[in-house]
Amino acid sequence: MTNQTKIKLDADSIPPPKKKRGRKRTKKRYFTEDTELAIAEYLACNDQKKRDRIYNERIHYALYKLAENLIHTFKFYYTEVDDLEDLKHEVICFLLEKLDYFNPEKGSKAFSYFSIVGKNYLILYNNNNYKKKKRTTDVMDADEDDGVVRQLGRPERKQDLRDFIDYFTEYIDKHMFTMFKKDKDRRVADAINILFKRRENLEIFNKKALYIYIREITDVDTPVITKVTKILKKLYKKLYDEYKTKGHVEV
Repeated sequence: MTNQTKIKLDADSIPPPKKKRGRKRTKKRYFTEDTELAIAEYLACNDQKKRDRIYNERIHYALYKLAENLIHTFKFYYTEVDDLEDLKHEVICFLLEKLDYFNPEKGSKAFSYFSIVGKNYLILYNNNNYKKKKRTTDVMDADEDDGVVRQLGRPERKQDLRDFIDYFTEYIDKHMFTMFKKDKDRRVADAINILFKRRENLEIFNKKALYIYIREITDVDTPVITKVTKILKKLYKKLYDEYKTKGHVEV
């Protein structure tokens, strides 16, 4: 055996260095199990001072971060305030007003409830401010400035279709937890419902772009989006037939 061969064998026999074990980085949760418990305690408490303490110490931060994430994730930037902190404060005040309406005994999570309630508030707020901007700004200038070159829900669209979509989105909001048992399915359904609600200033028009947009904001795979879309498509047809027959939808 030559020296070269011996050296090679010795080198091959050396075990590879151990990989350093480190804690995998994960996003810090702001709406935790303790937040859920705190909300239940808050609702069950009759002592206002204790309620205030529970809210300030265990609930306020979660609602603040929820408002912040809703604004930035869904780009609710048509606002009357100069500072987004003011908008967050408005959202928190609205969520606080709705706190007593939440019933944990129904089995739904507070996070899901307040996410939907907060998004609905911001959709109306955002759309109203967008309409104000369109009235006070040259149409083409506004479109070029904000990238809204083509809009769904143009004025020439039939009024009855707009009215039906209002019924449709309200129906999904009300029956979301009955129709979809899995959280990821509800996230997709809610995202699609938001697109319907924001149709007047929507800037995505082809199917592929819509799928990408929904996948980005829900963090679910395309097959899940396809499954939920098929369910909503059947529901759309069923409710639209009812609307054409009765002139309204039983929500």
